Amino acid sequence: MSAYTLSPSEQISRKIIHVDCDCFYASLEMLDNPYLRNKPIAVGGESDRRGVIATCNYEAREFGVHSAMASSTAKRLCPHLTIVPPRMSRYREASKQIQQIFKRFTQTIEPLSLDEAYLDVSGQQGYKGSATFMAQAIQSQVLKEVGITVSAGIAPNKFLAKIASDWNKPNGLFIITPTEIDAFVQALPVSKLSGVGKATQKKLAGMGIFTCNDVRNYAQDHSIFELSKHLGVFGERLHQLAYGMDNRPVQARGFRKSLSVEHTYSKDLRALSECIGKLPELQREMKSRLTKQSSQHPIKKAFIKIKFHDFTQTTIERCLEPRVKEPQLNTYQALCEEAFSRGNKPVRLLGLGVRFEEPIKVGSQLSFCFPAA
Repeated sequence: MSAYTLSPSEQISRKIIHVDCDCFYASLEMLDNPYLRNKPIAVGGESDRRGVIATCNYEAREFGVHSAMASSTAKRLCPHLTIVPPRMSRYREASKQIQQIFKRFTQTIEPLSLDEAYLDVSGQQGYKGSATFMAQAIQSQVLKEVGITVSAGIAPNKFLAKIASDWNKPNGLFIITPTEIDAFVQALPVSKLSGVGKATQKKLAGMGIFTCNDVRNYAQDHSIFELSKHLGVFGERLHQLAYGMDNRPVQARGFRKSLSVEHTYSKDLRALSECIGKLPELQREMKSRLTKQSSQHPIKKAFIKIKFHDFTQTTIERCLEPRVKEPQLNTYQALCEEAFSRGNKPVRLLGLGVRFEEPIKVGSQLSFCFPAA
């Protein structure tokens, strides 16, 4: 049995809490500016500068506004929408406060972003060993100390805990016990499953699959092989999720995996030369962030991200040469040329970044990274 495989008894005995802040950025903006409360607001770029919505509050969502939507579209849906620019330093500060609260309950914490994390509280003795009591205490302490609400989901595995945290938003708490898993999952729409995007959902609908129970029936009437034939490697994973199976452990992360900067431009960058011309500014900003980064782990890779005018995007990364501590401008230029050639069309967003070397665990195999030829 591998380090990432759990026995059935271990899976049943696990107590996983997924905590997700409610419209995190927007909640902090309303907290700091009472004038914004009870009004539709969003955090993102301005509509007249090709901005994109990062998040919005529930009042704005009632008009159909959502994250990753163009700000101009959001304004059309909700003309009286207030869009405020993001304040990342404020959000990081609040995230650190919340992370410190998590540590009062367990050290096994897997952050997914600034505003959500998994907590494994299996075997914890506080709060009578009850994951429900712990989740309620987390909600109470975050509200008291940070001033915002969070939703929590409790289940024996990560897959179900994440779904549960979204069940009763905002300020919600939802529990899926081991005995409730089968009935809960059977009725679950496949659209709720991680990895099922619009394209996969459409493909499944064409196969007559709309719920997890449909997945089960399809596999029984045909085979898991037939499922994989249509969905590739995701077919087997989908079959496991349809039975509520997920043995991934909560993995505490003691370091940051990557660091990046990106800009959305008010006018498309229509040629490769324009993209290349923007790289020095991005690299200077990147160096400034690296200087403030406390990570002691060496940089392993450099990467470039391009989002084209039609919202298609591509990312290319490359390992650094031995003894090179930090990517140079010519590295990013080469990556940018390769990434631009994949679309060869106007660019709306350009980003660059680095990935850090993971610490080597005792007993683990070494991984090697060879620079591209």
